[in-house]
Amino acid sequence: MTNMLRNKNKDLEVRKREKEDIKTEVYALSQSISMSAHKARRVLDQIRGRSYQETLMILELMPYRACYPIFKLIYSAAANAKHNMGLNEEYLVIIKATVNEGTTVKKLKPRARGRSYPIKRPTCHITIVLKDISLYEESVVENFIRLGTTQGHHSLWFAQPKNYSKGLQEDQKIRDCIKNYVQKNMRISSGVEGIARIEIQKRIDLIQIIIHMGFPKLLVEGKPRRIEELQMNVQKELNYVNRKLNIAITRITKPYGHPNILAEFIAGQLRNRVSFRKAIKKAIELTEQADTKGIQVQIAGRIDGKEIARVEWIREGRVPLQTIRAKIDYCSYRVRTIYGVLGIKIWIFVGEE
Repeated sequence: MTNMLRNKNKDLEVRKREKEDIKTEVYALSQSISMSAHKARRVLDQIRGRSYQETLMILELMPYRACYPIFKLIYSAAANAKHNMGLNEEYLVIIKATVNEGTTVKKLKPRARGRSYPIKRPTCHITIVLKDISLYEESVVENFIRLGTTQGHHSLWFAQPKNYSKGLQEDQKIRDCIKNYVQKNMRISSGVEGIARIEIQKRIDLIQIIIHMGFPKLLVEGKPRRIEELQMNVQKELNYVNRKLNIAITRITKPYGHPNILAEFIAGQLRNRVSFRKAIKKAIELTEQADTKGIQVQIAGRIDGKEIARVEWIREGRVPLQTIRAKIDYCSYRVRTIYGVLGIKIWIFVGEE
């Protein structure tokens, strides 16, 4: 009995340590704001559940006086997440926004001839919680069902439970560093980066990174040493001293048969104010050249600048999402337009195994 109790206590301690290691949430609290809780709650109801960048855009455009203190609070919380915890602002989402009533300040309003009358000024306390969702992306959930049958892992390494969260964050930093470098050095009129996926394989003294690109010539052309520069940038970003880093680029024969490259193409069309139906139909024509059996494209948000957000989708061919043996490639992509943030989801049916 004593041994069983000791084992249970050890398991509880390990779980507590794992929860402490995964720090993806940031809290911010502002107390005694000279404002009624009702006015602050009216603004918080509009930003709860939204991304950090979209929240700032909403607060700048709303005409209420409560927007300014809430804007400062959210901006401060995101700055703490970036500098103290190393989180990326693009993946921050407001998961909690609450307001409580504070003390009521009693004052005297002076009037002529030495008279005055009492007034009451309400105060409130606002709490904001931001969370990094880079480790909980929807594409991982979609592909999780088919892992081991038609899908494989994009990261291959082993770590102890204590260091597992650090390994995930390290993979995300590597992918972000590579994508930022490609955006700065590739000049493409269509805005397509051409990165289908990035595979990471970690060993004791070596990290192997394989970048699957649809247009590798656009990165290598002009400067043959760009891969070495990319390797140096990743090493500086992650401070690798005792571990070697090797980066290889492989070319995809049919780039528009991959959902990530197709989503970048649609996002570039939407930024240029092309009609969403024309952009989707053009993307479907490109996938037909890649010999795919079916495709489904979905766009959500303020499409074409309409004031009411909606969801539009078009499907061509077969897309059996419930069949596990079906090889389906999926991706979710966000694009910022002048009307707001739009979400793009693409399912491509390649074949059955």
